Amino acid sequence: MKESLSARPIQWFPGHMTKTLRLMEKDIRNVDAVLQLLDARIPRSSLNPEIARITAGKPHLYVLNKADLADPDVTARWVAYFRRGGDGCLAITSKNRGGVQGVKNAIETELAELLERRAVKGMAGAKIRVMVVGIPNVGKSTFINSFAGAARAKAADRPGVTRGKQWVTVGNYDLLDMPGVLWKKFDSMEVAGNLAFIGSIKDDVLDIEALATALLGEMQRMYPERLAERYRLTAEELGQDAYDLLETVGRKRGMLMSGGVVNTERAAITLVDEFRGAKLGRVSLERPEEA
Repeated sequence: MKESLSARPIQWFPGHMTKTLRLMEKDIRNVDAVLQLLDARIPRSSLNPEIARITAGKPHLYVLNKADLADPDVTARWVAYFRRGGDGCLAITSKNRGGVQGVKNAIETELAELLERRAVKGMAGAKIRVMVVGIPNVGKSTFINSFAGAARAKAADRPGVTRGKQWVTVGNYDLLDMPGVLWKKFDSMEVAGNLAFIGSIKDDVLDIEALATALLGEMQRMYPERLAERYRLTAEELGQDAYDLLETVGRKRGMLMSGGVVNTERAAITLVDEFRGAKLGRVSLERPEEA
């Protein structure tokens, strides 16, 4: 059996993340609100406790991004969960500009008291300064570009692209785009695994086969029918140990080396890529009832 994902700790905390946390601590006093992007597939795991500590006390809006990749019923329950806690929350797909107006409305709702005080002081129309934060690869730059209606922030489908803060002015808003940041130590290997599944931790620091077998285990538990449909698995095959199942997937896809041995590394890369591209369907790996 292949080594499990939990057999060794997953860590990825390059130096620029330490710098980012310091910048947040310095700049938090200069903004009116915090907009924190979470990945709709793993809202709990994408809640960075360091960001929570630094931004406590500021009006907060949670944006569940990449909602097009997540189970819509579960996402709706997450939105209700955050709202019950007294925070603003909505789900969007940042590549779709249609959801941006909802974010603008939500920001103004969260800041209603501040905006009212400004109006009384004759400051109506003053810029609303919002710090945009989140984990790596959650889509902050894509969100800002959609919000602005133009390419104003560097965006890529991998973590660690934005390295320094940047102010982006959009109409009545000044958005402070902060680089994606993780935390130095994960108390839960489940959280670390979820972050790895969605690509918030660089793949080259991971054992891709261990990652794929862990992901298969989660899919077997939560969405077995999706696996069966995508890879044409029988009930017996679906009940295999996760590593054996990875071999089965590779064999069914014809990923064979000399001697008929399955190329499990290639199968693992394919499986993880297909999960991230929603080819296994719209999947949510966390439920608010378990939070």
